[in-house]
Amino acid sequence: MDHAADAHRTDLMTITRFVLNEQSKYPESRGDFTILLNHIVLGCKFVCSAVNKAGLAKLIGLAGETNVQGEEQKKLDVLSNEVFVKALVSSGRTCILVSEEDEEATFVDPSKRGRYCVVFDPLDGSSNIDCGVSIGTIFGIYMIKDNHEPTLDDVLQPGKQMLAAGYCMYGSSCTLVLSTGEGVNGFTLDPSLGEFILTHPDIKIPKKGKIYSVNEGNAKNWDGPTAKYVEKCKFPKDGSSSKSLRYIGSMVADVHRTLLYGGIFLYPADKKSPSGKLRSVLYEVFPMSFLMEQAGGQAFTGKQRALDLVPTKIHERSPIFLGSFDDVEDIKALYAAEGKKE
Repeated sequence: MDHAADAHRTDLMTITRFVLNEQSKYPESRGDFTILLNHIVLGCKFVCSAVNKAGLAKLIGLAGETNVQGEEQKKLDVLSNEVFVKALVSSGRTCILVSEEDEEATFVDPSKRGRYCVVFDPLDGSSNIDCGVSIGTIFGIYMIKDNHEPTLDDVLQPGKQMLAAGYCMYGSSCTLVLSTGEGVNGFTLDPSLGEFILTHPDIKIPKKGKIYSVNEGNAKNWDGPTAKYVEKCKFPKDGSSSKSLRYIGSMVADVHRTLLYGGIFLYPADKKSPSGKLRSVLYEVFPMSFLMEQAGGQAFTGKQRALDLVPTKIHERSPIFLGSFDDVEDIKALYAAEGKKE
């Protein structure tokens, strides 16, 4: 990348311009989706600013309540959640919101209602705030089929029905990765302009990677296929070099690295929690799986394609294996072999 040339570029593709260009491909479009995305982008900018000031503003202490996943809520979690809920409701384009921080879904007042359902984790990895590790916001967007009174069923849809998904990572730079179903694009916040600029057009994940990412501290509780796969990563029998382990413990950061460099991210079920402390289906598994597939990778739950999963409750959890196409194929083969034995 020619940074000197980039510094003098005058034709900047902002995220707003990019989304408007996409919208122009659909003559029947009324611009509702564009307005909704603009409100999500505004929420991301606000949270980015709050994360940067967190240490100084004493925003990183515990807020004293626990959320539905049993995690003690931090002040920044609470703030981020309020910002996104208010931004999404005020867009006038949403009807149902599902947040990791709220036990119940939020049904938007009929006077401000629109056609979209948004599922989101306002601040994923927030336990890492204190030590400066990258954290992020994850979101997915569904559309209700017709003009009926919205119900939970409108949001309990398989991930393949999502219209768009993305995440915003707050790290050394603020990066927003988005897919509207036609590939994946990455935007970086230019703080001097206050705008997200297209910096990673048409992201494609390498077909095979050299990195695996998993919490090895849980190894004693893993099922057979996961244990075999990780063993194969460390001690390959085919003479190839072993994979490198990289695990940050913040899903947005781990998935972002996997998307750019290739490899596989594993969050397996274990004996301790077969469907317990896993990734949440609606606002973690589905958006990240949607992005992976759009970038040419795969996402698998250990039983099926992740985007085919039909959730039965809003905070449902699932194991997830996602990343480069060939790497996910390898773990699928191990699960298929295990299934034949049973």
